[in-house]
Amino acid sequence: MQAVVLESTRFGQLEIPAEAALEFPNGLIGLGGTRYALLARSDESAFMWLHSLEDPALAIPVTVPWRFFPDYEVELSDDEAERLGVTDPADTQVYVTVRAAEALEDFTANLRAPILVADGRGFQIINQSKNAPVRCPLFQPGMNPGSEEQAA
Repeated sequence: MQAVVLESTRFGQLEIPAEAALEFPNGLIGLGGTRYALLARSDESAFMWLHSLEDPALAIPVTVPWRFFPDYEVELSDDEAERLGVTDPADTQVYVTVRAAEALEDFTANLRAPILVADGRGFQIINQSKNAPVRCPLFQPGMNPGSEEQAA
């Protein structure tokens, strides 16, 4: 498998291993394209970029929700899980999109529409949990951004 060369307007030229490319058969809500890759500075990074492999200007920040919300739950109907091919939740990575702002206390995460990734395929779903707002604050005023504390 050959690497994918991405000419990102945000990060310059990047070489993405072919196995790191993710296919979103149904796309992402409000965005174009179906091929993306997750980019992170390191495995410990709190935030990553979900970067389009088709649009060099399209990259959205994402995070693993449990890093900020330890009690977060994704509720998915059995029919939806079957349609997506999610057979074992342990084999599925979950990300939420992040809305960045000038002040840390204005950063929010979309807990209502998480992104599920398994076996090179990704799906953005509507979380059926009642405790999954569209804009949930990531940081409380005065919170250390490097901490693992929950920002309620």
